[in-house]
Amino acid sequence: MRAFVVTAPGESSVQEVDAPIAGPGQVVIDVHRVGVCGTDVEFFTGEMQYLHEGHAAFPMRLGHEWMGVVSAVGPDVDTGWIGRRVTGDTMLGCGQCRRCLRGDQHVCAFRFEVGIRGGFPGALAEQLAMPVSALHALPDEVDDVLGALVEPGGNALRSVWGAALQPGDRALVLGPGTIGLLVAMFAKAQGAEVHLMGRSERSLGYARTLGFDGVWDADSLPDLPFDAVIDSSNAPTLPGRAVELVEPAGRVVFVGLAGSPSLVDTRSIALADVTAVGVLSASPGLAGTIEQYASGAVDPRGLVAATVGLDGAAGILAGERPDGAGPGPKMHIDPRISAHD
Repeated sequence: MRAFVVTAPGESSVQEVDAPIAGPGQVVIDVHRVGVCGTDVEFFTGEMQYLHEGHAAFPMRLGHEWMGVVSAVGPDVDTGWIGRRVTGDTMLGCGQCRRCLRGDQHVCAFRFEVGIRGGFPGALAEQLAMPVSALHALPDEVDDVLGALVEPGGNALRSVWGAALQPGDRALVLGPGTIGLLVAMFAKAQGAEVHLMGRSERSLGYARTLGFDGVWDADSLPDLPFDAVIDSSNAPTLPGRAVELVEPAGRVVFVGLAGSPSLVDTRSIALADVTAVGVLSASPGLAGTIEQYASGAVDPRGLVAATVGLDGAAGILAGERPDGAGPGPKMHIDPRISAHD
């Protein structure tokens, strides 16, 4: 099969590789759509921390935001999975340690992360092998575009849960990229008054078209009491700013990651009785995201600006926007699209 392989920072190609075979407890999925995110870009540039900590190494196959159709099952897997539209968890725990046994496999010290950690091949390929235990079936109401937005949506939904928003609460989201906009959408669906702060005029302009209560840059942000501040940016200065902006007894959620350490004065947290929450993965939020997409409570399909084939993946990872791309921040890849389509 064809797969997109990163061989070194900035170096990649579409290669012919062995197609996966479903072993015990596994299925093979024909991949229909894959989202590209900031983590993939960091691997492509060589900046991703996992490369420097030994959790990942080149060559590697990226892709952890995906959906597809089950085409084969292992010898012990229910054949009823064949033909089902699915997405799946990125975090694959060992299943035996204390964290896994208490349901926290997404922080298992021995986990694989699909397309990210431990050499587990990702979805930027025509097919993907996955443990059946990590699958989430997609209802008909969740189309292919939404299916590939479940994983980032899970991170966003967990961030909103971490903010403990009630109807009428005022929330500020820092960073109007894909995760920030998804956070804002879920928060709005929860009945919150939602504001966003960013710096790119293009991203701010797009966010203003989505009907939020306020979209600001750092200079124009009004002096309002924010019950929760959710940092979905990659700016090392914003975690500290989030703590400054939140109301006493409010909540700060950190879902964005900077490329360098962020400094937060814990005195500002303690003396204002602020609750700080960290969000690592989508895992506990995947089912809830599928439910909200299926009901129509949240519909982020407009975030996807363009869809290209595997041959266009390198350009997307290098920051290129395809001709005719829409205004949204998200790029998708469909491995079924050939270079000649």
